[in-house]
Amino acid sequence: MFAALISQELNIETWQVKRVLELFEQGATIPFIARYRKEMTGSLEEVQLARIRDKNNYLRELEKRRDSILQSIEEQGKLTPELRESILRVTSLSELEDIYLPFRPKRKTRAGIAREKGLEPLAKMIMAQNPIDLGQKALLFIHREHGILTVDEALAGARDIIAEWISESLAARARMRNLFLREGSIRSRVVKDKEEEGEKYQIYFSSAEALVKAPSHRLLAMFRGENEGFLKIDISPPEEKALDMLDRLFLKNEGEAARQVKTAIRDSYKRLLAPSMETEARQWAKEKADREAIRVFTENLRQLLMAPPLGQKNVLALDPGFKSGCKLICLDRQGKLLHNETIFPHPPQREIHAAIKKILQLVSAYKTEVIAIGNGTAGRETEDFIRKIPFDRDITAVMVNESGASVYSASPVAREEFPDYDVTVRGAVSIGRRLQDPLAELVKIDPKSIGVGQYQHDVDQKLLQTSLEDTVISCVNHVGVEVNTASAQLLAYVSGIGPALAKNIIEHRQQYGPFRSREALKDIKRYGDKAFEQSAGFLRIRESDNPLDASAVHPESYYIVRKMADRLNCGIPDLIADDNLRNSIRPEEFTDETFGLPTIRDILSELAKPGRDPRKKFDFFEFDKNVNSIHDLKPGMILPGIVTNITAFGAFVDIGVHQDGLIHISQISNTFVRDPNDVLKINQKLMVKVLDVDHTRKRIQLSLKDVQESN
Repeated sequence: MFAALISQELNIETWQVKRVLELFEQGATIPFIARYRKEMTGSLEEVQLARIRDKNNYLRELEKRRDSILQSIEEQGKLTPELRESILRVTSLSELEDIYLPFRPKRKTRAGIAREKGLEPLAKMIMAQNPIDLGQKALLFIHREHGILTVDEALAGARDIIAEWISESLAARARMRNLFLREGSIRSRVVKDKEEEGEKYQIYFSSAEALVKAPSHRLLAMFRGENEGFLKIDISPPEEKALDMLDRLFLKNEGEAARQVKTAIRDSYKRLLAPSMETEARQWAKEKADREAIRVFTENLRQLLMAPPLGQKNVLALDPGFKSGCKLICLDRQGKLLHNETIFPHPPQREIHAAIKKILQLVSAYKTEVIAIGNGTAGRETEDFIRKIPFDRDITAVMVNESGASVYSASPVAREEFPDYDVTVRGAVSIGRRLQDPLAELVKIDPKSIGVGQYQHDVDQKLLQTSLEDTVISCVNHVGVEVNTASAQLLAYVSGIGPALAKNIIEHRQQYGPFRSREALKDIKRYGDKAFEQSAGFLRIRESDNPLDASAVHPESYYIVRKMADRLNCGIPDLIADDNLRNSIRPEEFTDETFGLPTIRDILSELAKPGRDPRKKFDFFEFDKNVNSIHDLKPGMILPGIVTNITAFGAFVDIGVHQDGLIHISQISNTFVRDPNDVLKINQKLMVKVLDVDHTRKRIQLSLKDVQESN
C-alpha cells in the first residue's frame, strides 16, 4: 500500500520495498530476511529493512489519523471535495495537523468570542484590504448587547479573527516552521535563586546557540535541566525576519485596512504562531537529540554484545569487596555453578593466608584456567592480591566490567536460575559468565542498565526499546545460538522464537535430553513450520550427525550442499574439510528458481568455516600495576586503558582506578573527529595520557594525542 512512498523516501527500489513488506506480512523477521531471502529483496541489509519497517509503521499511523480527521470534518459538515483531496495528498503528520487546525474543536478563544459577536464580516473586509472607509464600516458593528461599544472594540475583535486566520494559514505555518528549524536559536538561562542547587548545569545558566547545530548531548542536558526546574529554555528565530516574512505573505498595500492587518500579524505571531512553532521546534529538537543518543547507545551496545568471548574455560570468578569480603564462585566450561564461598583478604579482616590457601585449593580442585575479577569496589586490590598468589601453573587474571551485574543478581531471571543462592553469588556468577561469553550473559540484563548509554532515561523510551531490541536480536542471530546449552533469555532473541517458545525448548531439552538434529526441533510443543523456517538457520547443534546442523546453512538449502557433494563424488564432511574441492565449485551451476547466486555464495562461505564464531579472538589485558587509585595519577602519565562508554562528546576509559577518565572529542586525534564512534570502539584497549586530575570532583581528563605514535 505504501511501497511507492517508502521507495521514494528511502531511495530503495519499489519492487524491493514491496517484497520486504510482503515478507513482514508473512511473519518474517529482519535477521531472517537479511540472511536467507537475499534473492527476494536484492540483498537489502538489516538497517535498510528496519527503515522500511519503521516508515511503514509511521504511514499506518498517518493513515489512522487521516481517517479520524476526515470523519471529524465530515461530521461538522465542512468536508468539501477539494479539502478531502488535500487531506489525502499529505505525507506527514505535521502537514495533516496544519490542514485540520481550522476544524479542530477549540476551547473558547478571542477569535471565537469575536465571531459570536458577529465581527467575522468586518474581519473579511479588513483582510481584503480594499480602499474603504474602515471607520464607517466598523460603526455598523457596534452592538451594545454584544458588548461592542466603540469602533476600536469592533476593530480589535476583527483583528483577533484575522490573527487566528494567519496562525492557521498553511503557507504561514510552513514558512514559520522552516524559519524556526533553520534559523532558530535555543537559549537557556538559570531560574532565579536556583544557581547553587543547579550548579551542575552552570554552563547553561546563560547560553545560546543555533538550534540546528546544537549537539544531542547539550540539547538533552538543557531539557533535563528544565525538567528539574533549574533552567528556562526558549527557542525562536530573529523576530524581525519572521514578521517580515508574514508581512510579505499577507499585506497587499499600505492603506488603513493593511495597517490593521499588520497589527494583527504581530499579535498572531507573538500570541499564536511563535508559541506553536516553538512547541514544534522543541519536539523536533528532542526527537533529533533522542535519535542521536539512541544511535550512540545502540552502537555501544552492539560493540559490547559482540565483545570477544573467552570461550569454554573453567573460571573462578570474584565479586570483590572490603568489609563484606570477596564472593568467590567456580564455573565449569559450560558456565555451570560448581562451588561458592567468601574470602576476606582485605581490611578490616585481612585473612590473607586463609584466602590464598582457599584459592589454591579451588584452582586445583576445579582445574581453573582463568580468574575473573569484577572491576567495582576493591577490584584493583583483589587483582593485586590474586597476582601475588604462587600458582603451580599459568593462571590468567582478567578484570571484568561488572556494570549491570547487580541488576541481574536481583532480577526474576536470576532468582529463577539460582533460587537457592543470594544476590552476591548470582553477581559473581554473572561476572564469570560474562567473561566466558558476554553476549549470552548480557542478554539477561536490561540494556539500559549496562552503562553504555547517554541520557538513556531522557529519550523516547518506546523508540529506545525498539532500537535496543533490534540490536540485541541482530547480534544474537549474527553469532548463532547453540540450542543445547543456551538459556531461555538467549533463545528468546532468536528469529521466530520469542519467550514462550524459548521456554518450551528448555522444557523439551530437560525432559528428553539434548537435541541430536535440527529436524528434532519440530518435536517441540508449538514449534510449527513458520517457527522452524525463521529460526533453524540461527540455531546450532554441534553434536549432530549432520555437520550442516552446526552451521549457518539453512535446512531449506541442504539439498544444494548435497548436490555439490554429489557433483564432486565426495561427502559433505569432505566438502567442508577440503578447500580445493570447494574452490572447484562454480556457484552459477547450482542456482535454481528459489535460490540465486547470493545464497550459493553464502553457503560456500559458510562451508569454509561452519559455525565459526564471528566475534574477534579474546585478547588478555592488564592495567598498570603501579596505579590503583585516583591519587596515584599524575599529569603526563601514559597508561593502558579500556574504552567503557562512547558519547557524542568523547569516550570514557577505565584505567584501573575505580573512576573512568574522559577523552574529550578534541583529544581523540590530531585531526578533526566528527563522531568518536568513527575512531573508538567499546572494549578497545589503548594507551592514554593523563592530562588533568580533579580529586575533589573525581574527574580525570585523558588524551590520545601523540600517544599511539609513541607506543
